[in-house]
Amino acid sequence: MTTPLRLSGVRSVVLLGAHPDDIEIGAGGLLLSLAAAVDGLRVHYVLLTGAPDRQAEARTAAAEFLPGARITFDLHGLPDGRVPARWEQAKGIVDAAAAALDADLVVAPGSDDAHQDHRTLAELVPTAFRRAPVLQYEIPKWDGDLGRRNVYLPLTEGRAHRKVELLNACFPSQKVRDWWDDETFLGLARLRGMECRSRYAEAFRCEKAVIQL
Repeated sequence: MTTPLRLSGVRSVVLLGAHPDDIEIGAGGLLLSLAAAVDGLRVHYVLLTGAPDRQAEARTAAAEFLPGARITFDLHGLPDGRVPARWEQAKGIVDAAAAALDADLVVAPGSDDAHQDHRTLAELVPTAFRRAPVLQYEIPKWDGDLGRRNVYLPLTEGRAHRKVELLNACFPSQKVRDWWDDETFLGLARLRGMECRSRYAEAFRCEKAVIQL
């Protein structure tokens, strides 16, 4: 049996990514959906790594994926691929994010992610965020680490295609990568959609939730 998870009470969100484009690849459909549904949405957008040009892409993407939202940024330049060696700094960034906004929802990488930067961030998130539910997004990659998910966000065909359109427009630096194309993003969305009886969907893992009656 599938039980709907309603996000109607969400007014504030903390978004965490290890790299520019992580958040939008993993949860771009969710961002578009929240921005369309919530007036006055507050968002705190956090990245661990990124050169200035990549951080500029992330700022542009946040504005495009979250039109109308009030967005604050906390962007850092930890070395790409070396976040585990900068654990203390990463921990401080996550703690600061938890203090910056009393979030109704936290969106972060998955704890089963094969990339060391993503996984380190995922392991730090529950040490700082104790109240809000955490949705762990997934990122397709060479490592082949896609697994089972237990939370699905159905996407209309228009919203799924809009997500891909914005990914291409906001992150031009990444289009040289051999895995970056419409088929990768729409193919995963189609598979996750099939799993929840929708044309397209994003999928997440939520490791802990509290039932409110």
